[in-house]
Amino acid sequence: MSNTFRKVAGSLVLVGAAQFIVGMVVAEALYSGYSVADNYISDLGVGPSALVFNSSVFLFGLLVVTAAYLIWRGVVAGVGAKIVAVLFFIAGIGVMGVGVFTEDAGAIHSVVSMIAFLFGGLSAIAAYKLEKTPLNYISVIMGLIGIIAMVLFITENYLGLGAGGMERMIAYPEVLWAVGFGGHLIGSGDKNP
Repeated sequence: MSNTFRKVAGSLVLVGAAQFIVGMVVAEALYSGYSVADNYISDLGVGPSALVFNSSVFLFGLLVVTAAYLIWRGVVAGVGAKIVAVLFFIAGIGVMGVGVFTEDAGAIHSVVSMIAFLFGGLSAIAAYKLEKTPLNYISVIMGLIGIIAMVLFITENYLGLGAGGMERMIAYPEVLWAVGFGGHLIGSGDKNP
């Protein structure tokens, strides 16, 4: 991947993930009575914090989609980077969908949420070959945590965390991985990531 494409893609991912984390915290603060354990993350998209949350999640998805395109375009050689780009692109489309098809949109919201969660986790796992140790191992762990938590969430095994807490066990590892992956792309120099 050219140095410019890599740095721009990394910057987009890092900024997207960071602004989403801040946006979610602000949205939770604006939503009186919101419970991290009992409320779904997407409750923030239909309540008093809807504008903040939906804008933030859509922007995150848009920046991920753009970064995926740059990763795809910037690859000199390497099937691994192409796979990451495709998975990341699909995850970004799902994340954008969460901002457009809010929880009151019904089944489509559930579909785009699961696309975002599943492909976010798969992106983290697939990025293993693009990253240096120890980030490559951390990526796999974060992706697996997200996917296992998604299975627990779907089967309503919340392990005492509540539905909202288990949903965060899907989202947080994947978003935090995105911050690390963005930083990796920015700092990886002239070598392939």
